Amino acid sequence: MTQSLEDYLEMVSFLSDEGEVRVTDIATRLGVSKPSVLTALKVLEEQGLLEHERYRRVILTEKGIIQASEIRSRHNFLTSFLRDIIGVNPEIAEKDACKMEHLLSEETLQKMKVFAQKKKH
Repeated sequence: MTQSLEDYLEMVSFLSDEGEVRVTDIATRLGVSKPSVLTALKVLEEQGLLEHERYRRVILTEKGIIQASEIRSRHNFLTSFLRDIIGVNPEIAEKDACKMEHLLSEETLQKMKVFAQKKKH
């Protein structure tokens, strides 16, 4: 899955926490056009990650909930690591985590988690 599609899936998950998800909400929060959102939703729907009927709400499937949860977990860990473990400013930590979550290998992420656990003790 591309970085862009992960961002869309993550945003649908965040917005789902707040209530019903609409294309307009996704476009506004990501700063993209509605046609861009519709294109991404179509791909995510084809992958079985969400359901979307035109002019209706967007709903994550069980598979989509699991994948979005993994993305959000990675994002939250990286934000926390940057902010709490190495002392990065919270706003910068959030922005950097968003970029890093797509690029880091699973090995690097696991090593960072081990390091963070050692730092906490």
